[in-house]
Amino acid sequence: MRALRILLITAVILGGLFAIADRLAVGYAEGEVAAKIRSSQGLSADPEVSINGFPFLTQVVSSELDDVSVSMGGVKASAGGHSIEVTEVSAELSGVRLNGLSSAVADRATGSARISYADLAKSAPGGASVSYAGAERAAKGQVKVTGPAVQLVEGAGFDLPGLAEGLLKGRTITTYSTVSIAGGDTVRIRAADLPRLPVPGLDGTLRDAVDYDLKIDGLPKTVKLDKAVADENGLRFSGVGTRVRLAG
Repeated sequence: MRALRILLITAVILGGLFAIADRLAVGYAEGEVAAKIRSSQGLSADPEVSINGFPFLTQVVSSELDDVSVSMGGVKASAGGHSIEVTEVSAELSGVRLNGLSSAVADRATGSARISYADLAKSAPGGASVSYAGAERAAKGQVKVTGPAVQLVEGAGFDLPGLAEGLLKGRTITTYSTVSIAGGDTVRIRAADLPRLPVPGLDGTLRDAVDYDLKIDGLPKTVKLDKAVADENGLRFSGVGTRVRLAG
């Protein structure tokens, strides 16, 4: 009985030491992977990396991590020469194959991110603002775009004559635009309907003013956006990728 007791105590101690070593190793690896992702993606700060699953050391021996979570900042979107921040960027990676800690490739990645309405307004043309369109229109993937008529039309490159400017002065344009994904890396905003202006021939110019694209910069080449959703806090978009290179 004494020998059995000693064996059990020894097993518990060794198990505890293994667990401690495993957690120390995973903490070190998370820091190394974060630094590699920052370097390879050109981020301004290290992302937060969580290597899930226990034990970690057995995953290292097999050179494959089952599940890795990444949360990062420093991703940007650009439109018309303006750069805006993309927030809440996160990804779930599965089947991450390691070559030591020098390189890592994920068999599959799913990710999401958000652009706030305040940041959307910074990229909107002609001084327009972008806001929540209400639950019914948001369910259709639409946002509300509002702006001064004169500024919008002139911002689209149309030189208003004095009479036309007088007719539009003080008028505010409101339209509802549908959000979609194009090319796997671009959020496209297109007016679903346009108000009629009291000046003939400006419909095309107004559409040129309120329609625009947001190019998402900093995504791995193999990650493709496939969905955009409007809600009370802005635009949330998501995508998937295969054979996503994280480092190396």
